[in-house]
Amino acid sequence: MTAGRSPRVLVDATSVPADRGGVGRYVDGLLGALGRRDDVDLAVVCLRPDVERYQRLLPEAHIVAAPAAVNHRPARLAWEQTGLPLLAQQVGAKVLHSPFYTCPLRAACPVTVTVHDATFFTEPEHYDKSRRTFFRSAIKTSLRRAERVIVPSKATRDELIRLLDADPTRIDVAYHGVDHVAFHAPAAEEKARVRARLGLGDTSYVAFLGAKEPRKNVPNLIRGWAAAVKDRPDPPALVVAGGQGHDDEIDQAVAGVPASLRLLRPGYLRFADLPGYLGGALVAAYPSYGEGFGLPVLEAMACGAPVLTTPRLSLPEVGGDAVAYTGPDPDDIARDLRALLDDEPRRLALAVAGLARAKEFTWDSSADVHLGAWTRATAS
Repeated sequence: MTAGRSPRVLVDATSVPADRGGVGRYVDGLLGALGRRDDVDLAVVCLRPDVERYQRLLPEAHIVAAPAAVNHRPARLAWEQTGLPLLAQQVGAKVLHSPFYTCPLRAACPVTVTVHDATFFTEPEHYDKSRRTFFRSAIKTSLRRAERVIVPSKATRDELIRLLDADPTRIDVAYHGVDHVAFHAPAAEEKARVRARLGLGDTSYVAFLGAKEPRKNVPNLIRGWAAAVKDRPDPPALVVAGGQGHDDEIDQAVAGVPASLRLLRPGYLRFADLPGYLGGALVAAYPSYGEGFGLPVLEAMACGAPVLTTPRLSLPEVGGDAVAYTGPDPDDIARDLRALLDDEPRRLALAVAGLARAKEFTWDSSADVHLGAWTRATAS
């Protein structure tokens, strides 16, 4: 270890998906912030396609390509228990950080783990049985085995303590940050480019961006939007962007949309188009049943979008007074979305407030908390 630098930390980035979804944004944002510091001795193991990416992001770090087989989750989980602890020894790691719920049961150095949310316990009906069972077991095991647990919100910490009797002295709250270069108030040409790609023409729109899983409440958003705009002379479209997910009720909700309304499901958008997409919306709607943090809300705020979300779990910690709140039911969403659409001054005020609040969330601050947790883990 170089004098003045932290003990070497090995970060396991093999769980980062190719689409750079939530866990990808977290790992990339955290590592980028750590790479800007000169007091961190870092090693990263990642999937082979990510090696060059992390070498550019972290020129001073030791980057290791994981075995090709870990592209498949069962193989990755098996390697996590055997190959990852061995790699930690080989690179001289003093701390091993697992950023996505699971961690090795045995390692020669202290292990820390990020538990992103407790909704597998608080909102169990929104997960299929196998997924719910797996993550509940993983969270319980990590709480028991890890030297320290990092969570992205006080709400997640409090739920782990309340529901699982987690030790509060071993939990560190590290809010996620947002990349203010990637997510910014877009110029007119950025908005126009996205509108052209989506084929919207001059039609205004309400935006959703996220996974199509039941907890995100997309079916009720569709129903609430349809009720809010169906009688308007120039109704805004609803654009539901992101991965396809596994919420079968979405198709049922789509089937009930009047033919006079436009609903677009473009799938994944190009990363470079997200500011134009979010910042160009009349409202960015995210009526989730509950979040461990709520990164899509923060990213929409950073793009200058007026946000409508729910006051569930961590979301008020992110949105504060800079977003509008609604309930998760279609009638609630219809009422509150209609009120926002009818109140341009309030939308403009929320856009300004959201931009200002988003600046409070940085990956540098998150990195500070992670480094503190790793230092405490080595001192235990």
